Amino acid sequence: MGRFDGQVAVITGGGQGIGQATCDRLAGEGASVVVADLVEASAQTVAARLVDDGAKALPVVCDVQQEQSVEALFERTLLAFGRLDILVSNAGLTRDNLLHKMPLEDWDQVLQVHCRGAFLCARAAARPMVKQRRGKLVFLSSTSALGNRGQANYATAKAGLQGLTRSLALELGPFNINVNSVAPGFVDTAMTRAVAERLHLSLDEFHRQSQERIPLGRLGTPQDIAAVIAFLCSEDSAYVSGQVLYVNGGRPA
Repeated sequence: MGRFDGQVAVITGGGQGIGQATCDRLAGEGASVVVADLVEASAQTVAARLVDDGAKALPVVCDVQQEQSVEALFERTLLAFGRLDILVSNAGLTRDNLLHKMPLEDWDQVLQVHCRGAFLCARAAARPMVKQRRGKLVFLSSTSALGNRGQANYATAKAGLQGLTRSLALELGPFNINVNSVAPGFVDTAMTRAVAERLHLSLDEFHRQSQERIPLGRLGTPQDIAAVIAFLCSEDSAYVSGQVLYVNGGRPA
């Protein structure tokens, strides 16, 4: 028996990185998984592999910035599986730059994807969860929410998700819906590799410098973060809500 047998989970940005690892983890513990991603091929690849492994999975193309696309995602989920138990709002991107070099469109897009996207997904997911009087919402924040040079847009967006987490925990708690955030530190993903490129560092040097600042002495993996997400989606966290859990190998804020 898996912790998520009979449950249905939607994971946005499920086609790669932390999202993909979360799909793997929840499906491996019995959940039916909706792999939502902007890139159709990525969603299909992950879903097909899960099905081959014996899980139930549905790939759905979704642009979390667009209300109609988000509504269609949850309509397809309910049509396919009849219920919704878990939303992991993971879709994101970076457009890093210093303040005086940052175009307005880069500011807008990062806020749109992270904050607007999370809002639209949470609003749509809450409807069936409220009827069921049960559900789990997990947002992907970041240690960058505490501030990071060259990431004014990303830091602001990730801090906004922490405010959304606490607000929705208050609103949805009476319906037995838990709302929490995970704030990863340095995790080796395509997104963080792009940071190395922006800083004109080789990947090995970037990793070396990052590891020196982490007390546990290693980089995080997508699987590390997926394990924490799985905890927050499980009944093991039934009395945890409105929290932001930093997962950063012990590095001080």
